[in-house]
Amino acid sequence: MNPAKRLEIFRRFKEANPHPTTELEYSTPFELLIAVLLSAQATDVGVNKSTRRLYPVANTPQQILDLGLDELKTYISTIGLYNTKAKNVMATCQILVDQYGGEVPHSREALEALPGVGRKTANVVLNTAFGEPTMAVDTHIFRVANRTKIAPGKNVDEVEQKLLKFVPREYLHDAHHWLILHGRYTCVARKPKCWNCIINDLCEYKPKTPAPAGA
Repeated sequence: MNPAKRLEIFRRFKEANPHPTTELEYSTPFELLIAVLLSAQATDVGVNKSTRRLYPVANTPQQILDLGLDELKTYISTIGLYNTKAKNVMATCQILVDQYGGEVPHSREALEALPGVGRKTANVVLNTAFGEPTMAVDTHIFRVANRTKIAPGKNVDEVEQKLLKFVPREYLHDAHHWLILHGRYTCVARKPKCWNCIINDLCEYKPKTPAPAGA
């Protein structure tokens, strides 16, 4: 895909959605960190249901530590892998209290050292909470980048590096939100909704899905 096509793709994404953000609900960097940690192999909708109950009761590292592991589990038990996630949340909260005064650190190295926090989670926090132009590649972004040929790669690291290189600089901060939303609602896994796609004419996916009868 050439640079002119990529530029027009992201220009259209911005025109359609000028201020994209995560669908996870949060009001502080800490709430975002915990929501993203809980969202691994779970839906944002499911995580939001749990955090809507949890955050009014405990939304700081110390408050969650005071809650205790067993009580925390009652709030997140509907989320997949909640036992492991609960332990990671508690361990992360302890580190934040002990080493960072209860604040979320701004560095990638510090974030990735927290239990249950990998590169993708760190990228989301750095981008969404702290405004850094990072690229958090999830299954949606990996699919869209490869299917459209915006930034094809064999694994998430390769796709991340290509997107950081190829996405026009002025669109880089919001790019991962646009790509996630596009993959979640339009360029879906089984049958992409090509007939209802704002970048249909620019996308290099050949077997475009025709509109269903009556669409």
